[in-house]
Order: sequence, then structure tokens, then C-alpha cells
Amino acid sequence: MRWRLAVLVAATTSVILIAFLVPLALLVRAVAEDRATDLGAADAQSLVSVVGAAADDSIKLAAERLAVESGRPVSVFLPNGTVVGTPTARTPAVELAARGQSLTADLDGGREIVIAVQGRADGTAVIRTVVPATAITEGVARSWLVLAVLGLVLVVLGMLVADQLARNLVRPIIDLSAVSRRLANAELTARAEPVGPPEIRDVAAALNDLAERIQELLREERERVADLSHRLRTPLTALRLEAELLRDPQEAVQVTDAVDALERAVTGLIRQARRRTATGADAGSDAAAIVAERVAFWSVLADDTGRTVKVDLAPGPLPVAVPADDLAAALDALLGNVFAHTPDGTSFAVRLAPEGPLVGLAVADAGPGVPDGLARRGVSQAGSTGLGLDIARRAAETGGGRLELRDGADGGAVVLMMLAPPRPPRTRNAAPRRHRRPRR
Repeated sequence: MRWRLAVLVAATTSVILIAFLVPLALLVRAVAEDRATDLGAADAQSLVSVVGAAADDSIKLAAERLAVESGRPVSVFLPNGTVVGTPTARTPAVELAARGQSLTADLDGGREIVIAVQGRADGTAVIRTVVPATAITEGVARSWLVLAVLGLVLVVLGMLVADQLARNLVRPIIDLSAVSRRLANAELTARAEPVGPPEIRDVAAALNDLAERIQELLREERERVADLSHRLRTPLTALRLEAELLRDPQEAVQVTDAVDALERAVTGLIRQARRRTATGADAGSDAAAIVAERVAFWSVLADDTGRTVKVDLAPGPLPVAVPADDLAAALDALLGNVFAHTPDGTSFAVRLAPEGPLVGLAVADAGPGVPDGLARRGVSQAGSTGLGLDIARRAAETGGGRLELRDGADGGAVVLMMLAPPRPPRTRNAAPRRHRRPRR
């Protein structure tokens, strides 16, 4: 935008300067020609009194002296055909002047000035001088150069002024764009500084209001999630009491352990929601430690259902940008899908390894595969909520990664989570807080 404004100003200034400087340059040339012609005519006029009354010797002496002083050829054509001063042939202009008509004529090498001198007893004499082309154009090139330099300076000055104005206009827009990107990256504390023209200040104020409103909505949503999760404690307590009343101690222990695991999940959900509300962001996690922990948990259930588990985990730490709770929930969702949608005894594999700048987490099974369209949120063919793959996808994309569904080499499905590394901390100056305007 700055470049376009500078080019626009340069083009406009150039057109205006051309409109003024071209006529001015032509005027300078015309003035120089008239000045040289008037000077030559004045020199020739100075001989009129001598030619009209003096003797031929005096006329010759005066003509030669004037030629030396002016640096131009000066000739006097007497009525008897004699030429004194600078020798030259009679020209058509001289013939006309001999009839009593003074004039100025253009020559190839300059401009010819002839003056008729009447009143002599023997007839009309003619004074002739030639102004050379160099004298006619003397100083014109220098004047044109001055005008060109002046025009160039004005164009450059206009571009500098336009660039400064464009910079003052573009800088707030660039700042607004940077703040928008930070908000898009979940940096909800980012605020724009209301600077620049009034229109841009209004946009900055509106963007700040939008960011504050987003924070309010997220805070309300997460508090509702926390409240809803807290309400689950009551039925969990009832389940714990029911488990204690079971007659079979082994079943009571199993149910109690399941209730404890569910309660831990609910507690983690509450803490996670409120932590996000307080900080507005989540830290990364060590994928190697989390995947190893969750695989060990699911391996017990795999033994009970006769499934073979193949684990290939790269040595840690493997830092990723996904929070620990989200990564654990995503892996639980993927492994839960394996147990829910494949028959007992179906083997599966979990692989974690760096893949370039990302970390790849793959869950593969030897089941029937994933039908087309099953990866959409809320879509399931087994009576479930249809959120498992979507949870994994959102966890991967939250940290800057992606989720891929592939067919296994020997059948089955492969779900690959590409996890991005944590973003480096950025130092930035906090934007000044602005009091919210009353809503109308």
C-alpha cells in the first residue's frame, strides 16, 4: 500500500510538473532568443548615426570595432556597392533592406539582422549582423537542467511526504493485523492500540471490544462446563455407595476403581476449564510420557479382551504444543474406538516417533477400517456420540498439527496425529488497556 501511494503521488506530481515545466522551458528558450536578437539589433542600431553621416573610412573603422567588441560579424553595404566591416556576400535580406525595409531573418547558423539606413545623399545603406546559434541558445541548456533538477527534487520530495503519510496510515493497519492473528492463535489478551486516523482508531476499539467479548463468552462457557462437571459428583457419589453394597468384593473393587477413574476425569475437566479461564492458554506436554502412561493403562484391558498390543515409542522427552489433558483425552478416544468398533482379539499398534519438525502419533488396528464420513463430528455407526475422532482432530489442530486417516497395509485403519512442537515464547509490549465505551 505504501508503494502504491508513493507511485500515485509520483505520477500525479510528474503530470503537474510536466504541465508547468514544458511551457516554462519553451518560454525560457524564447526569452533567450529574443534577448540575443535584441542585443544584436541594439549593436546594429549603434551604427545608424555613423553610417548615415560619416565618411566611408569612419564607417569602416566603426564597423570593425563593433565586430571585435561584440564578437559577431558586422557588415555595412554602402549604396555604391562597397562592403565595409566583415566581408560577406549580399543576401536576399540585404536586397530587401536596400529598398528601405529593416528585418530579421533566420539562417542555418543563426539569425540575420539587417537595418536600412536612409538619408544618405547617395542612397540607402544597409547594416548587417549575424547572431550565431550558440548566442541564441546560450544559457538555455543550463536553465533546462535547473528546471529538470527542480522537477526531480519536487517528485522525490512528494514521494517522501507520501511515504511518510502512507507509513502513518499503514503502520496502525499492520498492528491491527498482528493483533488479529494473535487473537486467532488464542492469545485473547492481545489488544490493539488506538492510533492513526479516526477510522482506524474506531476499528482498533471495535477489535478490542470483540476480544473482550470473546473472553467473556469463553469464561461463561468454561464456567458452565465446570459447573456441569461438578454436578456429576452427585451421581458419582451415589455410584460409589452402590459399589460398596455389592456382595462380590472383586466386583465392588472393579466398580469402585471405575468410579475413581471417572471422578479423576471429572476433576481434571474442572481444573482444565478453570485453568484456561484464568490464563487463556495452555502449556505444552511431553508426548512420550503421556503416551506411555495411557498405553500402559489400555494394555490391561487389551489383555482381558485377548488383543495383541504392539508398542513402538521413541525415547522422550518429545515436547508438543498439545496440553497434557487434551493429548491424553485424544489418545483415550482413539484407543477407545479400537475397543468399541473392533471385535475382541483384534490386535492394534501404537507408534510415537518424530517426523521432521512434527511428532507423529499413530494408532493402527487390524479391524474393518473406518467408513467414509465417520470422521465428521457427531457421526457414528455404532450408537456412540461420534466425537472420538473429532476430539483427536481438535487436539492436534489446537497445537498447530493435523489428523490423518489412512488404510492399513494389511487392512484395518490407521489414525495419525501429527503434533507440532511448542511455540517459542514471544516477548511483546503489552498494549495499554482502554476503558470500555458504554454500549448503545
